[in-house]
Amino acid sequence: MIQLRKKVLVKEVITADQLGQPCDPISRVAVLAVVQNPLAGRFSEDLSELFEIGGTLGAELAAEAAAQLDGAPASYGKAAIVGMNGDLEQGGAMIHPKLGAPMRAAVGGGEAVIPSNAKLGAPGCAIDLPLGHKDNPWSFDHFDTMTLSIPDAPKPDEIVLCLAYADGGRPIPRCGKGPVKS
Repeated sequence: MIQLRKKVLVKEVITADQLGQPCDPISRVAVLAVVQNPLAGRFSEDLSELFEIGGTLGAELAAEAAAQLDGAPASYGKAAIVGMNGDLEQGGAMIHPKLGAPMRAAVGGGEAVIPSNAKLGAPGCAIDLPLGHKDNPWSFDHFDTMTLSIPDAPKPDEIVLCLAYADGGRPIPRCGKGPVKS
């Protein structure tokens, strides 16, 4: 059973780069969910309970996030922050085995691996959620990051599950379209 304490939705609409150069609007949406970690405080070989939480909760969060974009989803990413009574592998269990399928379903596909990050942290710690193009893993224009945090989470016995979508890449990308073949 999922014990959800809270959800947070973050939406950014970028209209200029950091230097003020205007760009086409890019919306990025992240949904974060704070859940009780059923394995906090103990080692377990069996992480399947967290696999199920990631998949079930992920389906709900993915649909919410994708619906908030202003344009068609172009990139995605996922992350987890595990409270200090947990271990890093518990975060991996939330985001790897079963979260990808509902994230892809929410955007009608997705050929590329979903970039991810997990870490241990105290309440308020930030995580850099990586973004990458949903179909082209070599689209340099879509390599991006959202830095996310919740001031009161995770508590030591919680996990913050994060997922995000964007309808574009970085503002005014100029690094090329992918590997250069010589």
